[in-house]
Amino acid sequence: MTSVPVTTEKAPTGVVRRFLSRRASWVPVFAAVVLLVVIFAAAQAYFGNILTPRVISALLLDNAYLFILAVGMTFVILTGGIDLSVGAVMAFTGMFGASLMRDGMPSAAVVPIMLLLGAAFGLAIGVLVQYFDVQPFIASLAAMFAARGLAFMVSLDSIKVEDGAILWLQSTRLQAGVGSWYITPTGIIALLVVLVGALVLAFTRFGRTIYAIGGSEQSARLMGLPVVRTKLLAYVVSGVCAGLAGVVFTAYTGASYPLNGIGTELDTIAAVVIGGTLLTGGSGYVVGSMIGVFVYGTIKTVISFLGADQSWTRISIGALLLMFVVVQRVIVARSNRR
Repeated sequence: MTSVPVTTEKAPTGVVRRFLSRRASWVPVFAAVVLLVVIFAAAQAYFGNILTPRVISALLLDNAYLFILAVGMTFVILTGGIDLSVGAVMAFTGMFGASLMRDGMPSAAVVPIMLLLGAAFGLAIGVLVQYFDVQPFIASLAAMFAARGLAFMVSLDSIKVEDGAILWLQSTRLQAGVGSWYITPTGIIALLVVLVGALVLAFTRFGRTIYAIGGSEQSARLMGLPVVRTKLLAYVVSGVCAGLAGVVFTAYTGASYPLNGIGTELDTIAAVVIGGTLLTGGSGYVVGSMIGVFVYGTIKTVISFLGADQSWTRISIGALLLMFVVVQRVIVARSNRR
């Protein structure tokens, strides 16, 4: 009797395939991590001073508001929606808050008002989408125009912020570890928002319902899930994040201007998509969105080091966005075949 040799050469391939089939939603996140590492490695090889505590700490400092916006946008996109108003809402809440502080109102009262204004915009978009069957693109576009117009109604000129508590959020640099590592209160706020967003999506019924709605809203309704309430809350979360970003961006610039945040909604969407969240909803992670913001911030930093025009940032992000959308389509197609 002839024995047949047993080979295990294909075992690693089988393990990889099983992992990819069970964790397909993480593939775009890993791709974003690999992209970030490649950008850092190439920039370090070219400049020699990118991977320094000062530069990396500045990435979080300069993009803290974008981290916050990306968390809120992740919630909305996971439901299959979109929110184009976040940049304008950030500008309006910043203008309104700055005007109140200029008139003598303390920041302890102004900040909650800014958050409530952001929540109101988010709720208005959610109501239009859910109860009036308006497409999220149109509803959020209307809110964007409304918020931008209200920002101009507050003032046509820049409003300087002189409140010590708001300025403290940006001016204070807390040393982190040895060397030149540092973090600001705005950076801490951004990281806390990312942490809370990730925990909510991963471990709460609200988070699981968001994924279910994005996967199939009709199936979520048949399962008896609170679809209406969850979609409304998703837009409210995005609005609150926009209001909080208004606080952080006001602290970052030390002033508010009605033209602040133009194009920020597109940067936010690009960061979220690059981080692996499907535009069709149902798949994505807040951690991935954070990686996407780091990719965006790193590209912007590299272009600044090159001394090139910042328009190249838009070109680079546009190319990456197209690439990641193609990757997403491939993943969705393979999932459908399974």
